[in-house]
Amino acid sequence: MVNTLLTILYVLIGFMMALAGIESFRDVKSPTHLGTGLFWTLLAIIFAFGSFIPAMLVGAMIVVIGLLSLFKQIKVGNLTQVNPKRAAASAQKLGGWIFLPSVVLAIVSILISQFTQLGGQIGIGIGAVVSLLLAIALTKAPVKQVYSDAQRMVRSVGAPGILPQLLATLGAVFTAAGVGTLTAKLIAGVFPAGSHLLGVVLYCAAMAIFTAIMGNAFAAFAVITAAIGVPFVIAQGGSVAVVAALGMTSGYCGTLLTPMAANFNSLPVALMEMDDEMGVIKQQAPIALLLLVLQMGLMYILAF
Repeated sequence: MVNTLLTILYVLIGFMMALAGIESFRDVKSPTHLGTGLFWTLLAIIFAFGSFIPAMLVGAMIVVIGLLSLFKQIKVGNLTQVNPKRAAASAQKLGGWIFLPSVVLAIVSILISQFTQLGGQIGIGIGAVVSLLLAIALTKAPVKQVYSDAQRMVRSVGAPGILPQLLATLGAVFTAAGVGTLTAKLIAGVFPAGSHLLGVVLYCAAMAIFTAIMGNAFAAFAVITAAIGVPFVIAQGGSVAVVAALGMTSGYCGTLLTPMAANFNSLPVALMEMDDEMGVIKQQAPIALLLLVLQMGLMYILAF
């Protein structure tokens, strides 16, 4: 049941990417429309049919995607712009109801993940489908507009759309290669275990730094928790639940500080056409550092 639903959701994601691929191929005014169209088409195939095709073939597609990115053949291209007058009129008409789909997405996702055996991934997927249908009903948007807005939003992401998957894979590779064990040995030689405060500071800081390097807290979590969290905090009596939860949020502080987290920090720059490519990060940096210190304090107080 769970695997079937996951497959359906991945097929839907692949379908959305296929739309982006079709429109990218049609964007003949863009000098990279062929490369960009191929990028989205390959991603669509991987997401929709990755479970049914040989792993070697999937790997070959990823290599092609990497080559397209290396030779700068993936660009956002020319997107159909939203009519500002129509958007303003719709926003005024809907008022506060415009936020209802987002709220419903969160509520449905939480209810499914907490009160069923389906899990968080399926919860988010079903929540997204429900919120999309609700948004269509609220706005009475025609099919053509739904198609146009869907492909425009997907194409706006560009090449960073694959970054979370690659970084998560990199974290799994690091863990399998024993990077966490090696890191633990190196740190143990410099900072002997025993101090609760030192262990907490090391763990939280490492989560933030490694996340900043990799651009993804999920990729950093497995490596840093095995290397520092377990031997320096949990093995010293720290609560597993508290350490895991606050360790992850410490990693998110690193997410706010790095251009590697392209979907959080680079995409807004592109969408808002900001002159300063580091503008988002500069605004987030003071808050991120303050939050990191707070995570350390909370972990030290609550975990022991």
